This record gives sequence, C-alpha cells and structure tokens, in this order.
Amino acid sequence: MKPNFINGEWVQGVAATPNVNPSDTDDVLGEYARADAAATRDAIAAAKHAGPAWAHATPQVRADALDAIGTELIARKQELGELLAREEGKSLPEAVGEAARAGQIFKFFAGEALRPGGEHLASLRPGITVDITREPLGVVGIITPWNFPLGIPAWKIAPALAHGNSVVFKPADLVPASAWALSEIISRAGLPAGTFNLVMGRGREVGQVLLDSRDVTGISFTGSVATGKSVLLSAAQRFAKVQLEMGGKNPLIVLDDADLEIAVECAVQGAYFSTGQRCTASSRLIVGKRIYDRFVKAMTARLATLRIGDARDPATQIGPVVSEGQLQTDLDYIAIGREEGATLAFGGERLTRERPGYYLSPALFVDAHNEMRIAREEIFGPVACVIPADDYEHALALANDTEFGLSAGICTTSLKYANHFKRHAQAGMTMTNVSTAGGDYHVPFGGRKASSYGAREQGRYAAEFYTTVKTSYVAA
Repeated sequence: MKPNFINGEWVQGVAATPNVNPSDTDDVLGEYARADAAATRDAIAAAKHAGPAWAHATPQVRADALDAIGTELIARKQELGELLAREEGKSLPEAVGEAARAGQIFKFFAGEALRPGGEHLASLRPGITVDITREPLGVVGIITPWNFPLGIPAWKIAPALAHGNSVVFKPADLVPASAWALSEIISRAGLPAGTFNLVMGRGREVGQVLLDSRDVTGISFTGSVATGKSVLLSAAQRFAKVQLEMGGKNPLIVLDDADLEIAVECAVQGAYFSTGQRCTASSRLIVGKRIYDRFVKAMTARLATLRIGDARDPATQIGPVVSEGQLQTDLDYIAIGREEGATLAFGGERLTRERPGYYLSPALFVDAHNEMRIAREEIFGPVACVIPADDYEHALALANDTEFGLSAGICTTSLKYANHFKRHAQAGMTMTNVSTAGGDYHVPFGGRKASSYGAREQGRYAAEFYTTVKTSYVAA
C-alpha cells in the first residue's frame, strides 16, 4: 500500500483504495493509503510548524528546490506519462505531454521564486517612505480533480511553494498513483519537513478538515460547480482566501467565412480529445447556417477516423472514460439529448475492445438549440452538440447565453469579427482559430460567472492568490 506523506515521513492510512485502469478493468495499479481526519489534522499542524522557515528561506533555496522537481519530472516524462495513461485513461501522447508540462511549470515557478517583486515609493508626507511587498499566505490546502492528475497539481503546488507557502495536498480519489508519484519527487527536493504534505482520501473526510481548519489560510480547488459552492461556503465561515476553478460549457463559433478544415480540427480537438474530460472542452459548436451542412458532414467524416482504444497504445487518439460512473453519466446525457429532440449524427455508443474498459464512441448531436440540457449542463465527456446561428450577432448571443464563462472560441477569416469577439465574449479566455481547450502555463488561466472564483491561476498572476500584500511606512 502506497502511504501518505506527512511531516517529512511516509505514513500508512486507515484503509486502502484500489486503483483500477479504465482501459482494462482487470488491471489494478496498486492500493493507496486513505487518510482520515486525524491524519489530515497532523498534516495541517506539520505545515503550520514548517511555514515560517520556508516563508523566510532565500529565493535561491526555493528556486533550487522547484527546479530540481521540474528537472526530474521532465527526465521521467515517458514513465510518468505511461502511469498517467494507465491510471486516468488519457491517450499516451497527451499523458506524456502532461508530465512534461508539469515539469515546465515547476521550472517556471523556480524562476518566479527569484522575482518576488515589490515597490518602494515616496509617501505623500515628508520624511516617510513606503514599501509594498508580498508575503505568503501560510498553509494552503490544495484540492485537485482527476482529469489532469499531474498538470493541475503542478500549477497549484509550484506557485504555492515558490511564494513561500506550506502545502497540504489532497488529490482526487480516482488518480492517487499520479499524485503519489509527484509527491515522491517533491519529497526528495530538500524541502523542510512539513512544508509539503500529501493526504489521499475522501473529500468528506480529508477535504472537509482542510475547509474547516483555521490553520489553513487559503484553499485552491478545481472541480465541479456544486462542490466549489460548498468549498466557498465552508471557507467563508472563517474568512479563508479561496480560489475556485469549476465547470465550463464552452462555445466554439464557426462563422460562414471560416476555413472549414481549421474549424473541424478545432472542434474535434476541443470537444473530444482527452475524451472530452476537460473544463475547457468545446461542448457547444455554434455554426453559421450557410456552412452548417458542410461542417456537419466534415465533422462526421473526421470523427469516423478517430482511433479509440487502450490509452497505453501509442496509436490511440481517444482513450476510455475515466470510470464506470462517468461513463453512465455520459450515456444518460446522450439519452437526454435524444429525448429533447436533437439528432445523434454520430457515435454515442459504448464500445468493446480486446480488454474490458469504459469505452465510448464520440457523440455528435445536430439540430440542437441552446435551451436543451445537453447545451446548458456540463457533461464532461466526449459529447458535443451543433447549434445553428443566423449570423455573427446571433452566434455571439448564443455563445454568451450560459451560466459558465471559462473559454470561448471563434473560427473566422474576418479580423473584424475576431476583434469584436475578443472584446464581447463573456469568458475568461478567448481563442481565435484555435481549440478552446488548452493554454500556456506562463499566462493567466481562469474564467467568469460560475466557471471561476477568485484570483487567476498560472503565470505571474498566480501571485495574486498565493500571496498577500503588505504596505509598510518608515519615517527617516
């Protein structure tokens, strides 16, 4: 049984969770310790005790530790990618890329540790100067989802450590192996005992202790809207700082003047790769009426070429759904789409492969409208719907008619519409002639409305969450 990591030591849990391969449910990766409330409180206490030393460590000490973590992640990207693919079902090329990206993120924030920033200003009063500095929050609780089991923990843990915080990390139950592998690398990076802690376990046990503890100064959470609301309400009771990344129902507008080949590739990449299990997935394809029929025909032809299979096979483009429960959710929404009157133009069927797994053919609904549940609710699977639009103004109105606001895309050859879309799309990120899914680690990531709450993640903007600003006045 793989243990938790608390106060610099590997600690067994109260029970074990088996880790099942979604590409082959007969394959069990191993068993991972489950922490309880008491172990979580121990981790918080260790992080609190370690906090001051790490907060006052030199920038070079923090940079060296993060750089070492990033170097090892990149050197082991193939091995870690194979583990990720086996555990979560992401295709092997995507999984290897995610492992490498996790390493790049740590290296980026190693650099940020050397650039703490600050201002020195003259006061409005004579003989007084003003220093504006950033200081770490203290203990940060990090709660991550299963869909990017290396990438999302990296983009939370790395800035937390870079800016001098101590960390208690709770990964999703479905992906303990990737979290454990990352934590094992961090455990050997020379951090003082207690600076970083791993507690695997259930949200209602481990996660709730993090939310309720007055010693946890900040909570960074990525997951569903429903859970995000609970996180916010719990943390608000004690005025903890909160950062939430939640759902998306992201539109991709395809105007009549779009390059059809580019538009189809943007739609397929955005809606179906990573098995559609991305908060930035293009689940609403809003298409101009003059190009509509050609777009649907080209989409179905492209979907027919996709290779769906075991995530570990390098030839696989789309792996299985992550779990039996998520597969059933996808199938339920496909049934709902049919009941609502949308036409299933392609896919939507459970598939069988050589080994038992959670395989689903990518589903494309056509003749949908924006009031359907499949067009309003996040499915988090390889399911997308095509919605006709009369013109650009109509398409933009449809795109903005959602409770979410994470990523929004447009395919067009018109600079006029592209620029207007950048200004008027109600989303935290806009994409022009590129997929709505994906982003760079050196720039901010986040959305509006029910998609995000609090400061942005990634890039230099991560400092807005992981630090607090202090203003100091000094009389000469």
